[in-house]
Formats: sequence, C-alpha cells, structure tokens
Amino acid sequence: MIRVAMLSYWHVHAWDYTKQVQENPNSEIVAVWDELADRGQEAAAKLGVPFIANLDELLARTDIDAVVVDTPTNIHRDVMVKAARAGKHIFTEKVIAPTLREVNEIIAAVREAGVKLTVSLPRLNDRYTLAAQEVLKQGLLGDLTQARVRLSHNGAIANWLPAHFYNLEQCGGGALIDLGCHPMYLTRLFLGVPQTVSAAFGYVTGKEVEDNAVATLRYENGAVGIVEAGFVNAHSPFCVEIHGTEGTLLYGLPDEVVRVRSNKLNAQEWVTIELPEQRISAYDQWVGHVLNGTEAEENVALAVDLTKLMEAATISNAEKRAVALSELQN
Repeated sequence: MIRVAMLSYWHVHAWDYTKQVQENPNSEIVAVWDELADRGQEAAAKLGVPFIANLDELLARTDIDAVVVDTPTNIHRDVMVKAARAGKHIFTEKVIAPTLREVNEIIAAVREAGVKLTVSLPRLNDRYTLAAQEVLKQGLLGDLTQARVRLSHNGAIANWLPAHFYNLEQCGGGALIDLGCHPMYLTRLFLGVPQTVSAAFGYVTGKEVEDNAVATLRYENGAVGIVEAGFVNAHSPFCVEIHGTEGTLLYGLPDEVVRVRSNKLNAQEWVTIELPEQRISAYDQWVGHVLNGTEAEENVALAVDLTKLMEAATISNAEKRAVALSELQN
C-alpha cells in the first residue's frame, strides 16, 4: 500500500485527486499539509487523517511514501525538490513549474533520489487523443501542416473559479497556463517541438492574469500549431483540428466524434473513426510506476516541453515577439 500525503488543497482539482487516491486499491491518504493551515485542517478533518503544519516534519516521516502536489504553481519547485530529497514519490498537477530552470531542478532532484514522478496531463489518455494518434500513425493526413486545439470556459464571467486563480504571483499566468496546458501539450503531441512560440493575451475582465489567449507554434518544416484558451466563453466546445497534405481530422465541432477526410480513404466523404478504449488515468499510471519500479518517460518529457512552451509564450506576450525555445535558460 502506497501511503500518500496530500500537499495543499489550493488547486481546483485537489479533491478530484483525493478521490483517485481513495479509489485506487494500492494507495491511501495518511496525512495533509497545506500552506494555509485553516484549509489544510478542514481537509484533514474531512478525511480523518492528521494535518501536519510543518512540511519538513511531514516529509521526514517514514510512514509516508509519496505525495500529491496541488500547491500554488510558484512553490512547486521548492515543494517537489524537498519531497524528492526526502525520498517521496511525486504526483503533481500541471504545470511542473513555470520556468525551464525550475523544472530542471525538480527533475534533477527526482533522478538523484530515484523517486517516481508523474504529471497530470489527463487528455493524453482520452479516447479522441488515442484515435488521433492512430490516424497520424497510419499516415492518413500526409505531412502535417497545422494543428489547432481549443479549450475554453466561462469561469471568469460566471465567477465559479476561485479568486486565487487570478493571482499572477501564485499561478504564473491565467487562461493559458491553466486551461491552455491541455491544448498546448496536445499540439506538442501531434506536431512535435516547435522552433518558436508567439502569444497574445487578452484581459476581458480586467484581472491581473489573462482570461483570453492564443499561442502560435512555428515549425521548421512550415507547419503551424494554434493553441487557444479562455475563461470568458460561455459555449465554446473543446475541439481539435489536425490538417495535412492528404487530409484533415476534426473532433468536437461540436459533437464528440472523430472524423477524417483523406485522399487515402474515400475523399468524397467524412469517415467516422472508432474510438479506442480510454487509457488508465495519469494517477493510476503513477501508482503502477511506483509499484513496478518503472518510469513515466513520455509523460515527464511532454510535461517538460509543456513548461518550455508556456515560458516561451509568457515571454512572447510580454515582449511582443516570437520566442525561440533555444533562448530559455536551463
């Protein structure tokens, strides 16, 4: 049994991960820490486990094997480096950290300690993603020329997001670094790592973080990736478009069906692609890595690239220019 400590209930998905820990037969929650004592004490009481106010004290305990990190993004580096050095396996909410330098410090600590790290990138495991990957593997779209992925909701205008999600210091950004993570890592999955990133942020509700954002990824072969995210759109469906020299794949426009039109099939009509079974969750994958001594190699590599792309987008918006990934500080 993997004995897990929940580190913070800052993130909106912290209770979702709590449920995943509880539902996995190989893990259990044994303690809670939170940077806000009142919130942590409330969560611990609800779970019937101890609240430990001092993080160092919690990490020093031998009856804790692993941690789930849902702290503010700006303290991910400090919390995860400490956890790794204490020999605790780590499951974390995305992004790993807001900068490549911080990510590299975390990865170095994880590797040195030999603990298992997995990042919550849930849409990698969804059926439409797996179907799209199979279409690309079969070459039905030819050489890829463009991918566009959009994810948006109305949290900032319907006021259901917590106020701290608009805190620039804690979050490192707004719609793009939160919701935009999903379209960003999917675009990276489909097209690969770009040369440059350009981004434009909008501030519709006047908060200190962006609530409307687009990032454009440019590739050496001429392909373009378009990543869209927002907190100010009432009925904007999650959607995926992948275009190539031989065909196009569409999903979510607006129904949840993957369709392909390809010169390698019957180009006169759209063909519905059967969706494969969903892959197990990132959390359950992490438990497997801990138990079996394996590594979440693809997951971590995509998560590192995600931070690179987010950092480049943030710089691009601030400096009003395209940013090459090679510019980022290690």
